[in-house]
Amino acid sequence: MNQLLDMLTPQVDSLNASQILFTLTVASVCGLVIYLVYRFFGRSVLYDAGFNLLNVMVCLVTAFIILTIGANLVLSLGMVGALSIVRFRAAIKDPLDVGFLFWGVAAGLTAGARLYLVALLGTAFIAAVFILFTLLRFERRSFLLIVRYDTEAEEAVTGQLSAIGYKLKNKTAEAAYSEVTAEVRVRRNDTSFVAALRSTAGVSSAVLVEYTGE
Repeated sequence: MNQLLDMLTPQVDSLNASQILFTLTVASVCGLVIYLVYRFFGRSVLYDAGFNLLNVMVCLVTAFIILTIGANLVLSLGMVGALSIVRFRAAIKDPLDVGFLFWGVAAGLTAGARLYLVALLGTAFIAAVFILFTLLRFERRSFLLIVRYDTEAEEAVTGQLSAIGYKLKNKTAEAAYSEVTAEVRVRRNDTSFVAALRSTAGVSSAVLVEYTGE
């Protein structure tokens, strides 16, 4: 019976230090690729350095958890029970961030399972596809244009907005002034219409903000 238990539950000592270090090195390389792709090609309005570092940590933590699970069956059952009580309550606003987290988990899983070629090639392929689609984005970027003007300039402002094409999002009308929030599209970073609006008689301010739907 003892021999059968030994066969079913191999000891952690079956992993030597060189295997552990090499596995974590591969996971680190995959995490670094994910980090650089998110840093330079991410589409979030504001870059979140903490979340990007989390991608690397997820990759490494997943890798050594899988190493432990693969080395000792009894320990793996206890670890699964311990991890089941963990709850994550941080809200992720951008769906792409979820994809990066899954990418980190997948890279850590394959590296921890000692499928090093799968981890490296899979990470490189996903990075190449993401960068390619990011560079080949041809759609125009959406912006919110906020114009504050005197009520006498209503007709002039409406005419200029119609010329550039807009979708009305909000309008505030007071006794002395009005404020319009409109969704506009910009090609090739051409924002000359903002200066034209600002120079219109009766317009006190014109602000352009990128709009991502969040």
